[in-house]
Amino acid sequence: MELDAADLSKVDVGQFYGIEIGEFASRIAETAMWMMDHIMNTRLSLAFGQSYSRIPLRQSPHILHADALETDWATLLPPERCSFILGNPPFIGSKYQSHEQRAQVRRIATLGKSGGTLDFVAAWFILAGRYAKARKIRIGFVSTNSLTQGEQVAQLWPILFNQCRLEIAFAHRTFAWGSDARGKARVHVVILGLDPAGGVAKEKRLFSYDDLNGDPVESRHSALSPYLFDASRLNDPHLVVREAFKPLNSLPTIISGSQPIDGGFLIFNKEERTAFLALEPAAKRYMRPFIGTEELLYDSERSILALQSATPAELKAMPRVVERLRAVKASRLRSKRPSTLAIAEKPTKFNVETIPDKPFLVIPEVSSERRDYIPIARLKPPAIPSNKIQILPGATKPLFALLTSAMHMAWVRYIGGRLESRYQYGIGVVYHTFPPPPASADMSKLTSLAEAVLVARASYPDSTLADLYDPDLMPLDLRRAHQALDRAVDRLYAPKGFTSDRERAEHLFGLYEKMIAPLTAAPKPKRRGARVSA
Repeated sequence: MELDAADLSKVDVGQFYGIEIGEFASRIAETAMWMMDHIMNTRLSLAFGQSYSRIPLRQSPHILHADALETDWATLLPPERCSFILGNPPFIGSKYQSHEQRAQVRRIATLGKSGGTLDFVAAWFILAGRYAKARKIRIGFVSTNSLTQGEQVAQLWPILFNQCRLEIAFAHRTFAWGSDARGKARVHVVILGLDPAGGVAKEKRLFSYDDLNGDPVESRHSALSPYLFDASRLNDPHLVVREAFKPLNSLPTIISGSQPIDGGFLIFNKEERTAFLALEPAAKRYMRPFIGTEELLYDSERSILALQSATPAELKAMPRVVERLRAVKASRLRSKRPSTLAIAEKPTKFNVETIPDKPFLVIPEVSSERRDYIPIARLKPPAIPSNKIQILPGATKPLFALLTSAMHMAWVRYIGGRLESRYQYGIGVVYHTFPPPPASADMSKLTSLAEAVLVARASYPDSTLADLYDPDLMPLDLRRAHQALDRAVDRLYAPKGFTSDRERAEHLFGLYEKMIAPLTAAPKPKRRGARVSA
């Protein structure tokens, strides 16, 4: 038998359609398609021992020079003629988008005036979903991993699931893509494959990376969550964690630290503090340590003038302090924010005042993704926390143990958002929604384990928290203390414990579904005139 290699070539450049905003890039795309066509023709020839090439050239790619977010895709290719949508849309976080880009995302996502916090890439998912709706079109995009973490999940995925009628068919969990000259990953990405709800395969493929620069391990599941883990045991595999404005878990209220909005006139580094007090020694009684993420993790020193209790006579006796207060007032008056203008006449007040009078827990707002644990610490007055850390006034040691455990870290990693690739601890998304152990669990068992962690830390007074929680430098006794605490917390949730963070996250997600069930099922009260009856 003989085969003609030409009969085996089923894919031609004329089958490819694309939209590219850059004119030069669109021409490069056409050329690149021809180059790849030639490479694949050469491989076909080598495989079958026949020379095959497309001469003369009869077809060409259809690359439209236009803005994909302002173009009706159906005018380029009617959806009934389309089989696959593939792409690597631009990765631009919500904070880095231009005014025009943010307006585009807001319009496409229809999330109201704010437009939410969606990355630019989300707009391509929504347009692709609407284009493919109710048709046998498969979608595959490379994306920033932020679309599968934090508050963006609740903004994007209900649109894809409910409006566009899509399901996750396959996914690659976070891996490092591309590198600079020093070998450092430029971006952490995911790959998301979406199929029409009526045509998705029963087994969904999930590729996970223990090493972000290594090869994946494949697993198969009947349903995948938008957080990219097994959702087969959930009643609703489309479940997302929505930001909550108060704790859903009966845990104590967590608050943000102080935000002075002072133009920098009340805050001093170590050298500035020394120089200022040399000229105004009476101000020493009002100087208090000002602790943000940098000070907490790296033991750097900052101080703040806390003058809330100072009388007019005391202030008058400190002319250099008065100069600072005048500068604070002038700085606030230059602002366009109504809340800042409202406190301009009260320069001794902070915009947000959190001044604890008893010991408190602090959680950094942002922490390195390299750490196995976010370094949560206990501080006490006279320290004043800044708005770069979250605080829990009067928190107990069992609560410290719970929040510094592997169980809580699994919730942070899978549900919390990221700033670049660093952990971003959101009160509404992470803390308020974190499912606690069952009510029958004996939390008092964690007290001694929490103390063991604190004692191990205290054994290294010359080391910063950043040093102690660097995975390459973490002392063995501190690691063992954490591991013992992890095992104890795991057993509060499940007698057999867990073998991985993904198991922990899947278990917690099931608890979250049960925790919010009464909220989602609660009937709305009926109105009877001016009275309300249940």
